[in-house]
Amino acid sequence: MQQQIALGKQPHIIVGTPGRLMDHLTNTKGFSLSMLKYLVKKLQRACLRNPVKIEAAQKYSTVDTLKQHYRFVAAKNKDCFHVYILIQMSGCTSMVFTRTCDQTRLLSLLLRDRNVKAVFISGQMTQANRLESLNKFKSGQYNVLVCTDVAGRGLDIPSVDMVIKYDIPTNPKIGLYIFHTLKKHAFCYSTK
Repeated sequence: MQQQIALGKQPHIIVGTPGRLMDHLTNTKGFSLSMLKYLVKKLQRACLRNPVKIEAAQKYSTVDTLKQHYRFVAAKNKDCFHVYILIQMSGCTSMVFTRTCDQTRLLSLLLRDRNVKAVFISGQMTQANRLESLNKFKSGQYNVLVCTDVAGRGLDIPSVDMVIKYDIPTNPKIGLYIFHTLKKHAFCYSTK
């Protein structure tokens, strides 16, 4: 009865065994999966007819040693959380990908203000300045490189420990390319 009352309040997330879920579908008045957006693990076999499975093509898959993390944070906390992650991983080399040239500059200034050694590359810089920033990162003078998604397609830096997608990629192929050769950590942020 307590579960029926809880389900009547239309929770955002329901965790349960397939058998219990089927029992509520059969016996709990008004409970259905008609508003369901996501169904996790093997429950789709018990509840859905002709489900569609979507997965990335094998050529876009990542290496087995990569640990991918996705963080859903409030927009007002995004910068704070980003700085926190980079400070916690301060011994690592990190690349941060943003959507715009202005974001690369502002984010690197924010990080420097918090004593994180960050340098940026953007399309608004001269080629000489871009190479200078890249060389500072490769030499270890700076351990964080902030750049746009577009710049990420042309960079090949095998010694990077962590990649952070500051924004969800608008083009999924760009995001997958960035994570393709990375071996350790990858973070992606989304805001509400």
